Amino acid sequence: MEPIAVLTSGGLDSCVMLADLARTRIAHPIYVQAGLAWEAEERKVLEAYIAALRDVNVRPLTTLSVPVAPMYGRHWSITGEGVPGADAPDRAVFLPGRNILLIGLAAVWCSTHDTHEIAIGSLEANPFPDASPEFFDLFGRALTMGLGHDVRVVAPYRGLFKSELIRRNAGLPLELSLTCANPRNGVHCGDCNKCAERHGAFIDAGVTDKTRYAKPLEGGRRHG
Repeated sequence: MEPIAVLTSGGLDSCVMLADLARTRIAHPIYVQAGLAWEAEERKVLEAYIAALRDVNVRPLTTLSVPVAPMYGRHWSITGEGVPGADAPDRAVFLPGRNILLIGLAAVWCSTHDTHEIAIGSLEANPFPDASPEFFDLFGRALTMGLGHDVRVVAPYRGLFKSELIRRNAGLPLELSLTCANPRNGVHCGDCNKCAERHGAFIDAGVTDKTRYAKPLEGGRRHG
C-alpha cells in the first residue's frame, strides 16, 4: 500500500479522513503543535480516537512543532481570551497561515520518509484563502520544487459539507473527536463558533450528536 501523510488535528473532519484513507492506504497521522490554547486537549482526544480505531494501517502519531506565538502575539488562539462566540462570522476564526504551516512541515516530513502525498481535511464550506484547491495545487508544486521531492496535496472532502461527512460516517466514534476553540477536560465549551458549527452539522445530517458540551446547544450554525 502506498503511504500517505494525513494532517490530523483531532477535529471531526480530519479524524474521519484518517479512518477513511486507512481503508486503502498506510496512513501516517501528523499533528502539528503550534502553541495554540486547545492543543493539549486535542492531543488527548486524538490519541484516544486512534486507539479506538484499532486499525493496523494507521501508523503511530507523528508530532511536528512550529511556534506561532512570535507571529500571532496576543491572538485569542494563543491566550484563550476572547474566543469567537457561536454567532461570530467565519472570518473571526481564521488563523493566518495555518494551512501553510501544516502542509509545509508535513512536506518536509514526507521528503525524509519516502511519502509523496499529504491529505488535509478541508471541506466545501471552508472560505479561507489557504484552503482552496488552487492553493493546494500551487503550494504542492512549490514544495516539490523546493524540496526536490514530489509532493501532492489532496483534499478529498473539499466537495463535501460537514453534515454529509457525518451522515456517511456515523458508524465511527465521532464523539471522540474535538471541534472546539475552548475545550476543558475533553468537553466542548458549547459557546464557540466551532461548537455551533459542529452541532448544526449533526442536526442537518439527522445524526444524534453524542458530543459532550458544557453548555447545551439547541440549534447551531448551518453549513450544510
